[in-house]
Amino acid sequence: MITHEELFIGGTWTTPSSPELLDIRSPHDNAVIGRAVQAQPADVDRAVAAARRAFDDGPWPHTSPAERIAVIRKLAALREERADEIAALISAENGSALWFTKAGQPSLTRQADAYLKAAEAFGWEETLEPSDPAAPFRSVVRREAIGVVAAIIPWNSPFSSASAKIIPALLAGNTVVLKVSPENTLSMNLLAELLADAGLPEGVISVLPADRETSEYLVEHADVDKIAFTGSTRAGRRIASLAGAQLKRVSLELGGKSAAIILPDADLDAAVRGLKFGSLLNNAESCIAQTRVLAPRSRYEEVVAGLKELIESLGVGDPADDGTFIGPMIRRDQQERVRGYIRTGIEEGARLVTGGPEVPAGLEAGNYVTPTLFADVDNSMRIAQEEIFGPVLVVIAYDDEDDAVRISNDSEYGLSGGVWSADPAHALAVARRVRTGTVTVNGAPIGFDGPFGGFKASGLGREYGAVGLGTYTEYKTITVPAAR
Repeated sequence: MITHEELFIGGTWTTPSSPELLDIRSPHDNAVIGRAVQAQPADVDRAVAAARRAFDDGPWPHTSPAERIAVIRKLAALREERADEIAALISAENGSALWFTKAGQPSLTRQADAYLKAAEAFGWEETLEPSDPAAPFRSVVRREAIGVVAAIIPWNSPFSSASAKIIPALLAGNTVVLKVSPENTLSMNLLAELLADAGLPEGVISVLPADRETSEYLVEHADVDKIAFTGSTRAGRRIASLAGAQLKRVSLELGGKSAAIILPDADLDAAVRGLKFGSLLNNAESCIAQTRVLAPRSRYEEVVAGLKELIESLGVGDPADDGTFIGPMIRRDQQERVRGYIRTGIEEGARLVTGGPEVPAGLEAGNYVTPTLFADVDNSMRIAQEEIFGPVLVVIAYDDEDDAVRISNDSEYGLSGGVWSADPAHALAVARRVRTGTVTVNGAPIGFDGPFGGFKASGLGREYGAVGLGTYTEYKTITVPAAR
């Protein structure tokens, strides 16, 4: 049993404003696996005040990029040393399959490396010569830190989401208050331990597990300069409205209902194998999950049959078991939400190919959902339009390529998507027509050097690489006399 009775505020473990401990429960059987204090508004005030002092009066914003890079390199090395411990904690808290959380550790290294590479080549200060050679001035353009960043992340992939925000924010010289979900308190307090050892000055970073009400208090705090949020579109709209009232900088990585377009010439076996990961990884509790599968009418039943065989082959059960691919949903209410969508699909008239709303036999103590496949789905159905965030796939027929692109784009979301074809150049041409922030061709993984984010209701701004680093900076232009 892990117990945390203190909060990590400004780089120091401190006594919280409320000593009450929250039970952290295993999604597998709802047993208590830890207890930890949660932040209250008074703790937010302390964390923001520490961050404000560290930014306004401390050394961190004035350190060189090389010094900040060195700190982040040390942080990345410390994380690698405890990779197995991190993976086990996330699996225990989230219900993610242990093989998946272990396999995700090298991705965290690549994510950090991409930001570090971007920081080394970043144009922190550049001199621009005027377009008119006779002009008596030149411009010095600087990229400076924004200030105090409130980074707010969800529970489904905590280390990746945290790293996507705190690494670029810190590299740019900002100070950070990281607000994490109560469900991830154990793993995120481990992150706090790593941050304590990385060599950051006093006040630069805090890690606060807290509920939604406390999160909103942080968003509205007058001393916060930027909000970086990952979560639902509904919450993102609320945050955007609050930030807009105060003209705070904001970046939002929100929900998705991504489509995988299987073109008529695609290798169906390869596509089905790829969709095992593109659609169902991390229990399908993923914003980029390609849960709408678009199949040509000429091969529709082949696609349905292939996906049926895939879904029925997936191991469902204890995330610690080697044979498990689909673990439990994070909480009981999320389990019921997903089961409710399955009932909705049946009521809407979709064909239930496999699965259903029944809880898998023998797993009633946990938050399990039976992986489910629907066919004969119209894109207007709720199960095709709304983000379910669970292992439910729908197969939608299309007439021709234009129809496939139209259906793919017929969504309020625009986060991710995929195209499958025997001709990668043709698939690339189709991908260019899909209105989403990321499109994969033939299952190519998403990298960390290019920008990641969404069109439409899937968010504002981008993460990863140089573009993601730039979102934590402000431009400053200084005009100086030209040398004579």
